[in-house]
Amino acid sequence: MSEQQEQQQPVFSIDKIYVKDMSLEVPGAPQVFLMQAQPEIDMQLASESKQIEDGYFDCCLTVTVTAKADDKVLFLAEVAQSGIFQIRNIPAEDLDPVLGVACPNILFPYARETVSSIVNRAGFPPVLLSPINFEALYMQQRAGQLDAGNA
Repeated sequence: MSEQQEQQQPVFSIDKIYVKDMSLEVPGAPQVFLMQAQPEIDMQLASESKQIEDGYFDCCLTVTVTAKADDKVLFLAEVAQSGIFQIRNIPAEDLDPVLGVACPNILFPYARETVSSIVNRAGFPPVLLSPINFEALYMQQRAGQLDAGNA
């Protein structure tokens, strides 16, 4: 392969995976540990990406997990799991799906493990978050943006 052909090959690689931020609140401790009610778990996701250098992007997936029982918050855990990705020679129309689907797919298992770990260290049973279909979320988000643009 010539050098020019090699330069045109698409590149997608992970340079670094890291926890950008994490927090855990147990507002009702120690009384919450005496409660017998089964908690309701709510999970919220947010993802954002930005170019940090030519060919390098930082993608951050924020997972917020709230556990409530009897209208009392047992805990609130938030993890911002980030990654630095090298992405080159990918057509502009394909870059957004890579950042909105592929990168969060890579980051989610790390965020899931971090949430489970900090919740467990706080004295609660580990929270095992279900897998997420980031492609479906991305398509919903795109459809919402198109609807908003037509309004």
